[in-house]
Amino acid sequence: MSGLPSPARKNRLLTLSGQIGLGLLTLAITLLGLLLVTFLIGRVVPIDPVLSIVGERATEAQIQAVRDKLGLDLPMWQQFLIYVRDAVQGDLGRSIRTGQDIASEIARYFPATLELATLGTIFGTLVGVPAGVLAATRPGSIADQIVRVVGLMGYSMPVFWLGLIGLLVFYGQLDWVAGPGRLDPTYDMMMEFTLKPYTGMILIDSALNGAWDVFANALSHIILPAGLLGYVSMAYISRMTRSFMMNELGQEYITTARVKGMPESRVIWVHAMKNVLVPLITVIALSYAYLLEGSVLTETIFAWPGLGSYITDALFAADMPAVLGGTVVVGVAFVTLNMASDLLYRLVDPRART
Repeated sequence: MSGLPSPARKNRLLTLSGQIGLGLLTLAITLLGLLLVTFLIGRVVPIDPVLSIVGERATEAQIQAVRDKLGLDLPMWQQFLIYVRDAVQGDLGRSIRTGQDIASEIARYFPATLELATLGTIFGTLVGVPAGVLAATRPGSIADQIVRVVGLMGYSMPVFWLGLIGLLVFYGQLDWVAGPGRLDPTYDMMMEFTLKPYTGMILIDSALNGAWDVFANALSHIILPAGLLGYVSMAYISRMTRSFMMNELGQEYITTARVKGMPESRVIWVHAMKNVLVPLITVIALSYAYLLEGSVLTETIFAWPGLGSYITDALFAADMPAVLGGTVVVGVAFVTLNMASDLLYRLVDPRART
């Protein structure tokens, strides 16, 4: 009998299983809702996918043949079930503009967006969190005013304007960074024909191949757009960190720790930050998701061949299957980041596990 689990352990396992099951059910319902929304958008837009494929000079027989092949004559509920089945299998359809598989095209474009958004989020977190803590611990000071003004500028100024000014100053005038694109043409050819691709992210792939000249060139290209996105992320993260930290510093346990003579740095960075970290995880995850889905203007200005540019080009070409496929991928990334932040929330805060 000693090998049997105790009642308390069985209850914990049941609770954990229930939480996992509930999480998976919520994820499935959310993704199903996302697919429903994109499916309905694809059916209500005033663009006939059949005419986009065959052209306006096609005969009635050709139009009907393509319509039958796409299943557009089936009842709406059957079309939706087919759409869900294909999406679950990774089939997002074919691009009207290029005729290529949309999932394969997105797989080529998405790493560029992921690389850009990741660097922007890292920069925004590393700068935004200390800046928010500094402002919260010195309310009303010059440091607090600077952090608040810099943050206000970050989420008030248009991103496209900041990008144009950045290109004009740091590339056009000072020549500190490289211009638009991910690589210079010479290094681009080297990356395509010589180096072995691992992740699709140039900084990582060039480092794994030991091509440090390509790495340096890629870093020179990405530092300005990543810094711009990082500045926008930093503005949001610093503002929320300041708010969370000021709330925690007013709690009784902080006063008790100070009365006991605990060093101020330990009070702030251990006790207060431990509780600030819980909501801050969600803030950082949402900021990361925003950069993944909201970097369209930045990618357009910097000629960055990412998912935002892919969706924009498809939209201008009235390629709705590609637009909706990109939207589905962005939505899945958003939901995944929310699930990851919820998991980290439970790991950081023991109260959430019960």
